[in-house]
Amino acid sequence: MKKGEIYEGIIEKVDFPNKGRVQIGDRTVIVKNGMPGQKIRFQINKKKGTRLEGRLLEVLEKSPLETREPVCSIFPACGGCMYQTMSYEHQLQMKAEQIKKLIDTAVIQSGQVDEHGNADYTFEGIKGSPQEFAYRNKMEFSFGDEYKDGPLSLGLHKKGSTYDVLNACDCKLVHEDMTKILTCVLEYCREQGYAYYHKMQHTGFLRHLLLRRGNTTGEILVNLVTTSQEQTDFGELKERLLNLKLEGEIVGFLHIVNDALSDVVKSDETRILYGKDYFYEEILGLKFKITPFSFFQPNSYGAEVLYETAREYIGNTKDMTVFDLYSGTGTISQILASVAKEVIGVEIVEEAVVAAKENAKRNGIENCRFLAGDVLKVLDEIEERPDFIVLDPPRDGIHPKALPKIIDYGVDKLVYISCKPTSLARDLEMFLGRGYRVEKVCCVDQFCQTVHVETIVLIQKKNS
Repeated sequence: MKKGEIYEGIIEKVDFPNKGRVQIGDRTVIVKNGMPGQKIRFQINKKKGTRLEGRLLEVLEKSPLETREPVCSIFPACGGCMYQTMSYEHQLQMKAEQIKKLIDTAVIQSGQVDEHGNADYTFEGIKGSPQEFAYRNKMEFSFGDEYKDGPLSLGLHKKGSTYDVLNACDCKLVHEDMTKILTCVLEYCREQGYAYYHKMQHTGFLRHLLLRRGNTTGEILVNLVTTSQEQTDFGELKERLLNLKLEGEIVGFLHIVNDALSDVVKSDETRILYGKDYFYEEILGLKFKITPFSFFQPNSYGAEVLYETAREYIGNTKDMTVFDLYSGTGTISQILASVAKEVIGVEIVEEAVVAAKENAKRNGIENCRFLAGDVLKVLDEIEERPDFIVLDPPRDGIHPKALPKIIDYGVDKLVYISCKPTSLARDLEMFLGRGYRVEKVCCVDQFCQTVHVETIVLIQKKNS
């Protein structure tokens, strides 16, 4: 098989994340962006040793698992969704199988097996999101064009494309309030003739529309991200937005200036054009202040399931000092505070730490302390020693130099919450090689219709 050659085949299964396996003779080709059971046409685009990758060209026959119609106009081209036409039950089943395979491999390689050679831990399956659509409380939409030199678009990238942007005016991953705001912003920017930022030439004005909406409060934060290449106060746009008939309420409209060369959503300067630069969300009876860039679980309904499961895994922490590493806005810390002596949260995003401190005060919690900085460095500065550790790192997992420091505390138990199971499986190898074992695992689907899933693992010291 050679690069550039075109083949047809059936996706036999999909490994995490989004890696379809197609068998052609005695060769396996990895093709992304497909579903199990689809007959596809693809082109070989990467070849490294025996490893082959293909680019999906066309779906020739639907999968038997595709039992329902799309609910938005840009599926399946849009990269926001992957499994919209698959029943939610089948989505959950597939994700659970993917994660179990990853954890099984890590556990078996460490020698944690039963008398039959199988992975020796408890896999508790997967818990679904209470709401399958309109669940996201945060969405980053990009400005661009649907095709080269086409009209201005605002939405999500096409599958497999870093340039083409599809208009997401009827996106069903978010509340209708968000799509009304998106449509309003797009119409206004087209009228003004604004150009979007071209990543290669580093020219243009419009970059992103970052929307955040409290699922439980209905409070909305509108963040329009541009370069500094034009000057405007967006006064007319503000009035249009505030006159929209929404179920929730816009509590803040921000103009964020970002002149970074890379395509990342960040702020060089933030201008508050209306209201405030934060909104509130509630989870498990606690109220949280959330700022534009602070981390908060993107599915508030699913987050309650996630944190209830984590609290169950953590168990009794009475009279214990708990470290909550990668603590975000302090959600887990405050959930644990009522059943711990002290909780110390560490988070690298300073504005999230400020919000976490305010959240704890607002919720009447006095035994939480939040420290801003990189976990790798902050651990050297903390005098206390933990009795229990909760880990909830970003997608790339724990820094390889921070991991030994965490293990060296020698706590009996840890809970690791992961949004990227491949990073989790990698980090587990070090825990398992340093005297720990995996006790139980549970998945929580916070990202319906997509390839992503959260995983919770209880790790325990051997013979403890």
